[in-house]
Amino acid sequence: MGAGFFAKTLLPMPEKVEIVAPAGNLASLKAAIENGADTVYLGFNDATNARNFEGLNFTPGELSNAISFVRSKGKKIYLAVNTFPQRDNFSKWRDSVDRAVRIGADALILADLGVLSYARKRYPDINIHLSVQASSSNYESINFYKKHFRIKRVILPRVLTIGEIKELHEKTDCELEVFVLGGLCINVEGRCFLSSFTTGASTNSEGACSPSRFVRFENTPDGRLTISLNNVLLNELKKGEQSPYPTCCKGRYLMPDGKTSYAMEDPESLNALPILPSLIEAGVSALKIEGRQRTKSYVGAVTRVLREAVDSYRGDRDGFKLKDAWTQRVIETFEGTNQTFGCYVEK
Repeated sequence: MGAGFFAKTLLPMPEKVEIVAPAGNLASLKAAIENGADTVYLGFNDATNARNFEGLNFTPGELSNAISFVRSKGKKIYLAVNTFPQRDNFSKWRDSVDRAVRIGADALILADLGVLSYARKRYPDINIHLSVQASSSNYESINFYKKHFRIKRVILPRVLTIGEIKELHEKTDCELEVFVLGGLCINVEGRCFLSSFTTGASTNSEGACSPSRFVRFENTPDGRLTISLNNVLLNELKKGEQSPYPTCCKGRYLMPDGKTSYAMEDPESLNALPILPSLIEAGVSALKIEGRQRTKSYVGAVTRVLREAVDSYRGDRDGFKLKDAWTQRVIETFEGTNQTFGCYVEK
């Protein structure tokens, strides 16, 4: 991956570019804040948020402690209620919105039209961000949400080029938030049904892609490790091989020539640090780190790198240079997966 893609003209610098870091638990939340995050995003420990993995997210008691800590540091909390309720369970999403408002979240991250409608009508003054799960990737869509629900910000799906982001900035007055570090999904967020077909459990309504209750790791007599999802074999590893979390899109399958291959996507991690100036100058308001399911060491390390990079750029726009130390720290957290710009840079 090259580091030479930068905007040719220095555009007006946004007054402040916010760093938004993930928090799947209290330890990660503290690591994010202590390493320079302006804001943490999190969710309740139920199906109303899109990272509903066992052992992650916050009970009401844990959330109270989290808010006290974040407030003591003068930082902010965004709370995700960003999955899609079904016919008979809307009350759970409604209750999550109510709880988020009661605890004083600085913004609610919402996706479903019904949840958006309820939140705006019930709480006219709350700050609403449109979740990446809504998959709003054109200015007409963004302006629709702005008109009907008065959203302040949209979190863009990871399918746009920097040029397209710049055009969105020119055609909407909503704040734009983009992912810069972490996992990369090949599918448009909020529109993937691969896990649903394999397990019967919808990512979009239950909040977990490849829920852990369906995942099985088994050792074979000859030393290989097999990984399956609801009895569908996703990967078979030799001793010492690494594998990403077992999702259908990152499975390694038997091809017509008899060889196995990552048929849909090679395991890759998004690293947009080398193109940070171009993203900022395209007009984004916030830079987001993926990883509510990651460890506190991951959250702390990548948040610190992003904090240093943003501060370095703000201090010397003309002389900004990617530091080897930043690259090395990011590589270490990605656990051997390849780095990519994703769709930001046209091939």
